[in-house]
Amino acid sequence: METITRRSMFALPWLAFGPLVRTASGTAAGRNRPNILYIMTDDHASQAISCYGSKVNQTPNLDRIAAQGMRMDRVFATNSICTPSRATILTGKYSHMNGVPVFNRFDGSQPTVAKMLQQAGFYTAMVGKWHLGSDPTGFDYWNILPGQGVYINPTLYDKEGSKVYQGYATDIIADISIDVLKNRPKDKPFFMMCHHKAPHREWTPDEKHRLMFANRHIPEPANLRDDYSGRTDALREQKQSVFRDLTRHDLKLTPPADLSGPALRQWMQTKPMEVEIEVDGVKKKLTGKELEAWKYQRYMQDYLACVQSVDDNVGRTLDWLDANGLRDNTVVIYSSDQGFFLGEHGLFDKRFMYDESLRMPFLVRWPGGIKPGSVSNAIGINCDFAPSFLDLAGLSVPGEMQGHSFVPLWKGKKPKDWRRSMYYRYYHDPGDHNTRAHYGVRTNTHKLIYFWKKDQWECYDLVADPQEMRNIYSDLKAQKIVASLKRELYRLKKELKDDDQFAESQPTDSSYVQPPPARKQ
Repeated sequence: METITRRSMFALPWLAFGPLVRTASGTAAGRNRPNILYIMTDDHASQAISCYGSKVNQTPNLDRIAAQGMRMDRVFATNSICTPSRATILTGKYSHMNGVPVFNRFDGSQPTVAKMLQQAGFYTAMVGKWHLGSDPTGFDYWNILPGQGVYINPTLYDKEGSKVYQGYATDIIADISIDVLKNRPKDKPFFMMCHHKAPHREWTPDEKHRLMFANRHIPEPANLRDDYSGRTDALREQKQSVFRDLTRHDLKLTPPADLSGPALRQWMQTKPMEVEIEVDGVKKKLTGKELEAWKYQRYMQDYLACVQSVDDNVGRTLDWLDANGLRDNTVVIYSSDQGFFLGEHGLFDKRFMYDESLRMPFLVRWPGGIKPGSVSNAIGINCDFAPSFLDLAGLSVPGEMQGHSFVPLWKGKKPKDWRRSMYYRYYHDPGDHNTRAHYGVRTNTHKLIYFWKKDQWECYDLVADPQEMRNIYSDLKAQKIVASLKRELYRLKKELKDDDQFAESQPTDSSYVQPPPARKQ
């Protein structure tokens, strides 16, 4: 069979590929193509993973993937928000190319990596949080949460309808994923996307893990009380502050017994500026800095408890693979749809281009393909995920995809022309958190951010100032690097064909979609 070129593959995306093609990394792949298990959480910060140096928790099972494979330290989201990131992972394209800059409905008729792998003979499956508005396409099996879904007794739906599952979402999604793998066709390699809801807001843990963190004191980040001096107006205008914007629902406060309906919902969504708690049987009213410290602890205790359940279930999934002879021929990837603020700059949530939000954890285990304990500092983006999956399958990467395969990096061979910078763009302004629209460029050493609606800039020296506290944009000594970063920013903008078509796009947040009717018994 002739090698399929990048352009001809895209022109014929549903072509059934034969047993031997040439991969993007230049190696031949035959019938023994590896299985691919892609595990993704929602809003899991890399600074809450111990192999990334966490100071707040321990994640032994995620560390196990890194120890047996590779930890990638500079993988970034091109648009740090849930739905756009998921669309980018499926298509290998930036938001302005796949049509999902904010919470748009994903057009499932367009080419995706799942469809390409399915047509190449892979058994494809998707379980858990989808959050793309439309139903999955390109999957032999799918069973997903409607919209955000819920943590306790979640509803999931598939082609046959919906069902309520009793228990905790993270356990249930792992259970279903393992069952799908048990019952898969054994004569095909598999591509599974296992997507957990956790640790997304409102960070509801199961009881076991809640108790693990209930009385634990979590160290505060050094810049929790950042006063934003020297920065643009965007930080002062945001509404994702740990101190100001966590609701009673987020903080798990108990409502008055006589409230119900709209009054109850209003009470739960209020952002309290004083809270009464009980300590050793004595009621105490918290205000000011004492309340701020308490809010941070409540937020982090619940968040980390959700993460711990994820870690346990990743371990359970790895154990199943190992016990069933699938370890050596399965590439296991763990990532999140973006990063998350754990109090840095006083923030929760994501959206901003600061590293805590921008950086995605990315751990990969590939026995025989990756040297155990490897670390990569190469700049990667979520556009690279789909090309990597295709490369693993022995398929060429369509020219219209805007990413590159990680496979050479995993093999310890960084291509000479590997990217030295990445482009970012966030559109959802004002959105749920009044986070200002911006775009920018990040290199290995510097970052330039432009809040285009406000015509304000920020620039950071990431070597001297890794916490991004000092905006050097107007410094006389920084003008040469600022000019260089602007040239790189506009070069990338042109190369990626970002012509501002979605600059004012503001669809409604469709965070919850009603599921279809219950399954017929």
